[in-house]
Amino acid sequence: MGVPKLLFEPSHNPNQPMIQTGGFTRMSKRFFVTTLAFLVSGSLAFAQTAAKPEAKKDSEAKAEAKAEKAPRLTIIEPVKDYGTIPKGDKLDWSFVVKNTGTSDLQIISAKPGCGCTVADFDKVIKAGETGKVSAHVDTTNFAGPIAKTITLETNDPSTPTAQLTIHAVVKPYVEAYPAGFVRFNMLQGETDSQTVTLYSEEEEPFTITKVESPVDWIKVDYKKVDDASQMAPGVGRQGQAQYRLNITTGGADAKVGPIAEKIKITTSSKHQPEYLVSVSGVIRPTFRIEPTAVNFGEVAPADSAATRVITLHSNNMKTPEVFTVAKAESSTPAVTASVKAGANKGDYEVTLQIAKDAKPGDLDGTVKISTSDKITPVVTVPVKGTIKGAGAAPAAAKASK
Repeated sequence: MGVPKLLFEPSHNPNQPMIQTGGFTRMSKRFFVTTLAFLVSGSLAFAQTAAKPEAKKDSEAKAEAKAEKAPRLTIIEPVKDYGTIPKGDKLDWSFVVKNTGTSDLQIISAKPGCGCTVADFDKVIKAGETGKVSAHVDTTNFAGPIAKTITLETNDPSTPTAQLTIHAVVKPYVEAYPAGFVRFNMLQGETDSQTVTLYSEEEEPFTITKVESPVDWIKVDYKKVDDASQMAPGVGRQGQAQYRLNITTGGADAKVGPIAEKIKITTSSKHQPEYLVSVSGVIRPTFRIEPTAVNFGEVAPADSAATRVITLHSNNMKTPEVFTVAKAESSTPAVTASVKAGANKGDYEVTLQIAKDAKPGDLDGTVKISTSDKITPVVTVPVKGTIKGAGAAPAAAKASK
């Protein structure tokens, strides 16, 4: 039906087929549509292919323009070497930073490598201009070669981080043997002494001209070491003088708590005229008491909560038995107080008891505990509470219901 018929006419070669006119028309339409679709598709592909180089060129141009507007970090001298310096010198140096780019250079941060170095810096540097990053190094606590660094963080896309360095060899012209510090761990009221020897590397004669103590309860005596056998071995310039310092800490005026002080010593050294000896440690109370206050709450004389115990413990680890408790006195007849020795030396228990005949009402009094301690011979403990009448239910029984 839809297939074209083949006809043979006498005027034609019998071997040559012919197609009917209607079938030829339909096939021509299909051929035309197919050809047109092929041509349109090819045109689009050619247009896209031709557009890609243009898009690539535009993208590259934009990237180049962006790169041209970027900041660029340039450090004129990233390393500063001070050479050999006296111990205690304060090193201050400003590193020069230049922006060789075409937009603002932002220094986001300047992080020192340790707490001894503090950095100040210009946060924004305009294109073509220079700024500074300042470093400050205190060499008081150093000896020998040091290298202190500062790490910069910037908005330079090519160099987001950079490092600045200060080099030096710290030479102590005045030093202490065995160390430039002393440490104490003592009870309040006690005194303890330690010694250090001061020596020098100076060529000129070395002397101590002045010693300053920061507090009255740290005392310093010093004298020149005349006996060569008493000198600190293997330190200082040969033939140079040495001084023995005797540091005594503590006494009645020393308060409980940490010790963090410095003794200032002025010398004849031209390179290091001042030297500091650190004094550290802790002063502990001679004894401890627990609790430091008593609150009975609401109780009746027969309640189990009507009895409380205060403990006292000696902090003297060498001779705890020197601490004793003589007596405990209540300021109110509603509370009785008794003392007994604990299981260990230097331990005591003070028992507080609501008196059987205590009158109902508020309780507000104190208990004074007498001890052998020279710093705190009497301890006062506040005592509070509310006493219920004898007919009231015991607190323990009431709580269980």
